Amino acid sequence: MTDTAAIIDQYNAAFLERAPEKLVDLIAADCVMEGTGPEPDGNVWTGYDECLAGWQGLATEPSIRFEVEHVDIDGDRAVIRWRITGAENYRGVNLMKVRDGKIIEALGYGKRP
Repeated sequence: MTDTAAIIDQYNAAFLERAPEKLVDLIAADCVMEGTGPEPDGNVWTGYDECLAGWQGLATEPSIRFEVEHVDIDGDRAVIRWRITGAENYRGVNLMKVRDGKIIEALGYGKRP
């Protein structure tokens, strides 16, 4: 699977379906993820293991629910607009980059209360 849209669809499905196993084959060894919190700059996960563990934790977190509002794909890049509800309620966007069928970058920005 090398198509950016297919990679992003599977990534989103992992969160929507609470299926963390869907993330296993999507992450590059050199992936970098910047999260929406804590203030002021968010957290940073680097490498396959940190990104996988972090995303799997979010995908299975019982106190929150993810909704995808919109996805735009342009070549190797994607913009995912999303909403979290539950223990936290806010909207955000991820700027994603895919290379050779793997996510190499995910920059998250949120409108936190």
